[in-house]
Amino acid sequence: MIKAIKDYTICRGVDYQVYESEPTTFYAKCTQYDVGCDWLIKVSNMCKKYYWEIRRYNGSHTCTRATISQDHLKLDSNTIAEAVKALVEVDSSIKVKSVIAEVQSKFNYTISYHKGWLAKQKAVESIFCGWKASYEALSIWFEAMCHNESSAVVYFKTMLAYQGDDLVPNIRVLHRVFWSYYPCIRAFRHCKPIVQDGNNNIVPIAFAIVEGEISEAWHFFLNNLRQHVMTHDGVGLISNRHESINSAIARSLLFIIGYSRTVREYKMCYQRLRKWGEAYTNWLNRIPREQYALAFDGGYRWGHMTTNLVECINSILKGARNLLVTALVKAMFYRLNELFTRKRVEAETHINARHVFSELVTSKLHANQRVSENIQVSLFDRQIEVFEVREMSSGVEYAVDLCRRQLDWQVYVHDVYKMDQVQRIYRARFRPLENLTMWPVYHGPRFVSNPFLRRVAKGRPKMTCFLNEMDTRMLRAPRRCKQCGVESHNHSKCRQRGCASADPATQ
Repeated sequence: MIKAIKDYTICRGVDYQVYESEPTTFYAKCTQYDVGCDWLIKVSNMCKKYYWEIRRYNGSHTCTRATISQDHLKLDSNTIAEAVKALVEVDSSIKVKSVIAEVQSKFNYTISYHKGWLAKQKAVESIFCGWKASYEALSIWFEAMCHNESSAVVYFKTMLAYQGDDLVPNIRVLHRVFWSYYPCIRAFRHCKPIVQDGNNNIVPIAFAIVEGEISEAWHFFLNNLRQHVMTHDGVGLISNRHESINSAIARSLLFIIGYSRTVREYKMCYQRLRKWGEAYTNWLNRIPREQYALAFDGGYRWGHMTTNLVECINSILKGARNLLVTALVKAMFYRLNELFTRKRVEAETHINARHVFSELVTSKLHANQRVSENIQVSLFDRQIEVFEVREMSSGVEYAVDLCRRQLDWQVYVHDVYKMDQVQRIYRARFRPLENLTMWPVYHGPRFVSNPFLRRVAKGRPKMTCFLNEMDTRMLRAPRRCKQCGVESHNHSKCRQRGCASADPATQ
């Protein structure tokens, strides 16, 4: 009943004030009731008839709003959450701006970002039944996924649950979980060993939920990654966990040294750096060359010098990281399915287009048609690829034998860059999960979250990532005062500040 009254009020751009709100009675009047508007409504719960009945109602509003607002007081986060619940259920990682657009379309009001974000969180909690229920549903969802696709990999690490000093049976505290889907595992066999396909697109292969960026958590993830996904050698691992090049020392030249692709180029840059001072080269000699120079990395980096690849993954998960744990896993599952489906279609389209182009060129050559304004090509032998090329301006003729006079390009191109190899990356398909009623019965323990790891509701979350030389302030150039240019203080504490602001006529 309250929802119906709210919808009526929001659609007409008016407002009301609650005078009585009891379990069996709701009584409200227009906010302008004392200044001319007679609108009021009183409803009661008819207990014996099991419905609510309007007992008193005074016609339509006769008031007019003094100002036109872009928002409405009765359009709260609970009302919005109910309105966008269907959208969130389809895509739990929906962006807040899409929620705002839906409210604009449905209610003709523009809500704030904070209200849209809060409404989305309430809709997610309503769908997935809250924090605790989401952890309980995680193991059930993973078991259904593995039952549907036996080649998928899921590995849990749990802890015993205690209530005081007593062990709680059939309940485990979820500590870490690693998982990977079969299409992702299969895709890694055909892409670069730095999770890229031949078109430099990122290929997600494995995921984990851990308590933080600590050594034990990294060991858990990398160990399962090595055991279940990266089963062959020759895989490059680019990390910022080692001592990297100090950006404050000869930044530009060190950058060139790192990107040197040949030993000769590296030596030339190294000698230039030595002329600056042997202190620079002595510092550089303490770092293994394979950690910073492409010329000595054995090809494991595939030309990448930074960890910026992970930022692509972060941008993809940006809208899903704040979801409940089961909603997060489901959102990643459907996003991966969408990614593989789109890339598979693109790869097939490119391959078909290449075949059409090849047949078109061959047919033109066979028909002795002009392919350029300056030359004319005649095809003599299709199998051994022998052509006659005649220059139209001079009439000079040339014989071209591609098999004898052209290098075999396939020797110089890695298989990962071939379109048929790219197509193999996305060939495996994700299988849709069956209806919830068809899922296997779960007999495992019930999972609960670790209450000590849950973030507080207020305040800025504590940063847990490891800092590198770009993040650490002590490795940056020292700050200088904008007023006098001296270090160790800022503009607000500069002694010359008063002098600079004084009247020039008195100086």
